[in-house]
Parts: sequence; structure tokens; C-alpha cells
Amino acid sequence: MANIHASCVSYFDKGILIRGKSGLGKSDLALRLIMDKGCMLIGDDRIDIFAKRGKLKAYGIKTIANMLEVRGIGLAHFPSKKSAIINLVVDLVKDSSEIERLPEAEEIDLEGIKVPRIKICAFEISAVDKIILALSLQ
Repeated sequence: MANIHASCVSYFDKGILIRGKSGLGKSDLALRLIMDKGCMLIGDDRIDIFAKRGKLKAYGIKTIANMLEVRGIGLAHFPSKKSAIINLVVDLVKDSSEIERLPEAEEIDLEGIKVPRIKICAFEISAVDKIILALSLQ
């Protein structure tokens, strides 16, 4: 098991793990996925991940369950799920120039499990739609 700096939401029981450096928009993107797409919060800021039966599972941290940091507002409480199987890893980049226009399908190995991975610039208006589209193509 590993504890990582990330946010995680679930979209119709498909887990989306959002990773990136501080300030790149992990919590903001999770908020938009919850508010605009009906995602359920798994956890914000710290996530436990581990391999189970060939799948990567993510758990929110109990001490900060149901809480999402909303910059400029503070901690907001949301209904949450305890865990999710991760179906997509979203790695955040600072600028869209860091993203290939027509990338090859990519996977990342976490805890010995390969999971589809995309790169997104969190503050682009289409970011949440791109994530849901990528998830639907899995």
C-alpha cells in the first residue's frame, strides 16, 4: 500500500485518480467533476492506493473524509464513497503545450497494476469533459 498526494473521485463506480504538483488544480478539478458531472468524492489531498485482485484500489483518508479543499472558500463537505477501483489516472500539467495533440494510449504502473493515464491542464474549460470522454473510451 502507498499513500500518495492526489485527489480521487468516482464516476458511476469508475475511479479517477488526479495527481499533480501543488497548485495545479487537483482539488479544483475534483470539485468540477463533482458539481458538473455528478462524481462522488473518494478523497482529497491524500489517498491510499493498493493492488487487490489485479485492480488498483483507492481509499480516502478517514481523518479528512468528506472534505474537499476549495481555494478561496475553505474546506467543503461532500457525500463520499469509502473507496473506488481506479480506471483512469489523470496527471496534471501546468500548460497545455506539455500535452501531445494526438497522443498514443498510455498506461502507468502503480503498485504493480497498469492503469490508463492521460495528461490534462486542469484549468482548461474542457478538462472535465476530456476526463469523462477518456474514461468512456476505456
